[in-house]
Amino acid sequence: MAAKTPETSRYTETERKFEVVESTVTPSFDGLSSISRAERSPSQQLDAVYFDTPGRDLARHRITLRRRTGGPDEGWHLKLPAGPDTRTEVRAPLQDDVPESLRDVVLAIVRDNPLAPVARISTSRTVEMLYGPEGSAVAEFCDDQVTASAEGGDEQSWREWELELVEGGDTGLLDRLTNRLLDAGALPAGHGSKLARVLASSEPAAAVPEVSADPLHRAVAEQVGELLEWDRAMRSDVYDSVHQMRVTTRKIRSLLQSAEGSFGITDDEWILAELRELAGVLGVARDAEVLAERYENALDNLPESNIRGPVRERLVEGAKKRYQNGWRRSLTAVRSPRYFRLLDALEGLVAAEPPPPPAGDDAAQTTLDSAYKRIRKAAKAARAAVDDPEVDSDEALHRIRKRAKQLRYTAAATGASKVADRAKTIQSLLGDHQDSVVSRSHLSRQAELAHAAGEDTFTYGLLYQQENDLALRCEEQIEDALKALDKAVRKA
Repeated sequence: MAAKTPETSRYTETERKFEVVESTVTPSFDGLSSISRAERSPSQQLDAVYFDTPGRDLARHRITLRRRTGGPDEGWHLKLPAGPDTRTEVRAPLQDDVPESLRDVVLAIVRDNPLAPVARISTSRTVEMLYGPEGSAVAEFCDDQVTASAEGGDEQSWREWELELVEGGDTGLLDRLTNRLLDAGALPAGHGSKLARVLASSEPAAAVPEVSADPLHRAVAEQVGELLEWDRAMRSDVYDSVHQMRVTTRKIRSLLQSAEGSFGITDDEWILAELRELAGVLGVARDAEVLAERYENALDNLPESNIRGPVRERLVEGAKKRYQNGWRRSLTAVRSPRYFRLLDALEGLVAAEPPPPPAGDDAAQTTLDSAYKRIRKAAKAARAAVDDPEVDSDEALHRIRKRAKQLRYTAAATGASKVADRAKTIQSLLGDHQDSVVSRSHLSRQAELAHAAGEDTFTYGLLYQQENDLALRCEEQIEDALKALDKAVRKA
């Protein structure tokens, strides 16, 4: 992950909340071998204002954004789901307005909608810090008296307990401490956060959307959710996040194409074009990231005597610089109104009621067969390209990969796992082949630059030959992989 900006810091928070009544007695942690002592701190007064869009987009994604005063961590807090009992908390220093550094983290969700106060929560907190046998803090127990109200709503109050592990703590300890709280009369909270409880009591419950019966519709909905997750990771420059976001973008496009009009895409080619454009922007950073790793590994496996001249600087460091440039270009794209409108359109497709499936029990098979026919057509063209000097055989093989990828996603969505596996094999083989094509082209350009600078180009030729050998091995395996796919489709 990229270095944190001076304005923000990140923490992993693992905690559980419990409902208690006023008469519930604070639990004792005596007798637990994992707890040596408990130390109570003076009571804290915490006042927080929570922010969201008019459509409650953050709450819908189980994200909270607050401005808190009081306590040792006063400031702005953005909490993101990160698994059972766990959230990632991004903090920024106290200021009047929502920090742009926090807004950017969730920009794919809030887009260009305003963020305004939706609730105010005041908490009188008593804290017991729990220490392990070695003397270090292991968990924190909080007894909270809460007074809260949604904007324009009535005030409400309640008491609750929070149990939080120190960062990186033992989740088994959390279970043991939980048992003490349950023995004292606590109940697991029916809400994930104080804000969720306030908003649930102030607004009518939203209807739970029905799960679509159409497998492609379900798959697209899942991938749109994945896109928002990878968007957030990409903004923080998490390793491989640009690649995964690009993969997700292309999955959505392939699934929409396979749906053959069931989303209305035939009347709105704009969405497909925007997905292709987004994948292209992300591809600049992705290709550079792949080349940097590829060259670094290749050079690490060569005898030092075969590495002549400033090869690492040109190939590895040069690719890393191109990655950073590509990543910044990607950030510009995902901060644009154009990207927001694409996300709006995708969510509109997911929310819309899909049309009834075609009559008959073989609708999924028809879709599968249609996707497979495109592979057969591309494979036939690739075989013909071998003997035709006017046709780029590498590009012909790349078209097979594109069709295999579309079939793989379609097969996975419709439950044809064997077909999906066989299509994935072809996609992987030809993915390695295409990476080799890109690498060889890049090596040729860099060798020319090195030669012009008077540098030894021996290593470039050695790496080129390795890439060429890899491409040939992939080509040798493709016919067997196509036969295996054909067999799987016939049995599907």
